[in-house]
Amino acid sequence: MKLKLHIWRQDNAKTAGKMVSYDANHVSPDMSFLEMLDVLNQELITKGDDPVAFDHDCREGICGACSMVINGIPHGPQRATTTCQLHMRSFKDGDEVYIEPWRAEPFPVIKDLAVDRAALDRIIAAGGFISVGTGAPPDGNAIPIPKEISDLAMDAAACIGCGACVAACPNGSAMLFTAAKVSHLNLLPQGEPEKDQRVINMVAQMDAEGFGNCTNYAECQAACPKEISIQFIAKMNRDLIRAKLREGNNAGSGKTGGA
Repeated sequence: MKLKLHIWRQDNAKTAGKMVSYDANHVSPDMSFLEMLDVLNQELITKGDDPVAFDHDCREGICGACSMVINGIPHGPQRATTTCQLHMRSFKDGDEVYIEPWRAEPFPVIKDLAVDRAALDRIIAAGGFISVGTGAPPDGNAIPIPKEISDLAMDAAACIGCGACVAACPNGSAMLFTAAKVSHLNLLPQGEPEKDQRVINMVAQMDAEGFGNCTNYAECQAACPKEISIQFIAKMNRDLIRAKLREGNNAGSGKTGGA
């Protein structure tokens, strides 16, 4: 296969970037998208040119590092697939492929296709820890949890924190990411003691990072490689309202702690 690649090149967040075109003339349909970029970079290095910088790690679709927008779609044209798991057979010989970084103010460009997504880490950190008893770990089946709830919690836990939801949202919202991380713990008994403070802190941190709010476009759900549902955003909003009401009631009565 032969492809025309249009790749965003940018030295850092303070410099202007531009699209640069490259010919990829030896692309196998069995290559992954990142392997194709590896081949391109080897050719650039051989010529003495600067290789294209991009994030990657596990290349197994479970870490979320391979963040890039391909032809206007986060992670590319194949639904529920990370960039590293996207194969070149999804494209046709002679195609033009446009490759860009995540574009959101809280994701400053480090170089080329690599962006700083530490804002997502800070949202998680704002959630704090869960209360646990000391001593030997409890048996996994010692705390009875309805299957419906455990399944829902595991659906939320599937979020790999790639940021595709932010890149896809017209508002640059991190609501789907934050909702998944909040719901993962808030649904389970182990997360109950800090439930109210967790949702308040994580939403506050999300706002402080400069992410937009949700206006129900559902582009985030469509772009998510793990198909996280926007139902978690609705759940988080309900949790937040209840937490704020309890916080106000406790403040008015002079009490502290969750109800």
